[in-house]
Amino acid sequence: MINKNLRWNKHVPFLLKPAAKDYLWGGSRLNDDFSKGIAMEPLAETWECSTHPDGLSLAADGCFAGRTLAEILKEHPEYLGTHPDAENGFPILIKLIDAKKDLSVQVHPDDAYAMEHEHGQHGKTEMWYVLDAAPGAELVYGLQYDVDRSLMRKSIEEGTVERFLQKVPIKKDDVFYIEAGKIHAILAGALVAEIQENSNLTYRLYDYNRTDKNGKKRELHIDKALAVADLKGSSRPRQPLRVLKYRRGCAMELLCRCRYFEVYRMLINTERCRELVDYRADSTSFHVLLCIGGCGCLLWDGGEIRFFKGDCIFVPADSVEVKLHGRAQLLDVKG
Repeated sequence: MINKNLRWNKHVPFLLKPAAKDYLWGGSRLNDDFSKGIAMEPLAETWECSTHPDGLSLAADGCFAGRTLAEILKEHPEYLGTHPDAENGFPILIKLIDAKKDLSVQVHPDDAYAMEHEHGQHGKTEMWYVLDAAPGAELVYGLQYDVDRSLMRKSIEEGTVERFLQKVPIKKDDVFYIEAGKIHAILAGALVAEIQENSNLTYRLYDYNRTDKNGKKRELHIDKALAVADLKGSSRPRQPLRVLKYRRGCAMELLCRCRYFEVYRMLINTERCRELVDYRADSTSFHVLLCIGGCGCLLWDGGEIRFFKGDCIFVPADSVEVKLHGRAQLLDVKG
């Protein structure tokens, strides 16, 4: 993972180093499967691309090495392009999540509620791409039927809230869009890439009466959760229609498009075509490339980045023209 002879007077891509979280439900797959080399156990999440103060990612190489992405973007706001939220800072956060155990049943506020009640913070709408799932793995997606707030509150107090939850089986390559207000939970056995608004606002409804390493139960946020939660029954989520578009050495498909981000899956294979793949990022917005399989190189006139499974690359708006080479699967996230 090296850069050569970088021309830092231009908008060139750079590797990121993640922040890490040791939440009690995490496992070891982010080290085992992605070679993160992070001395943390359990290792629940890596915040691959983040300017959030709760977990800042760093530039891993080049003249920015060791500096936070937040610092770099403050110094170079032009790297964000003309994203409508650019004036409010970096708009997204990208994570890898290893759920060895169930995550709490939770809900996130929307922007309006967060602005009013959480000191002007962003709300949290998110998307999950399932990287792997154990046999029988599930997630919580909304409620099975309508529930009023008083009954929901009572069921939380009595520890019976799980009877209302809609559980959905998952498999590798599934996509789920989780709007703010949707009650949800990633459950044991899921390995997930999460793309979300730049927020760390999570209201826990229920945490299975678990205790942390100090023997304390984690805080619940019942009043706030019930203020923002959609308590109507949810239809079972359907996988979006996905169409692979091919060109020589590359195939791409749209996974999710919303007001906050666009996410594509990109398959690169230049082993036989003997041609490099042109990667022309949008000149009006930054992109983030997250390698979720294989390895390859990102090359431009005067520099290169060698990337491997688990690596994350920030591509500034109006980037130099770059090419891709290798055999890899990437998530291409546009702000």
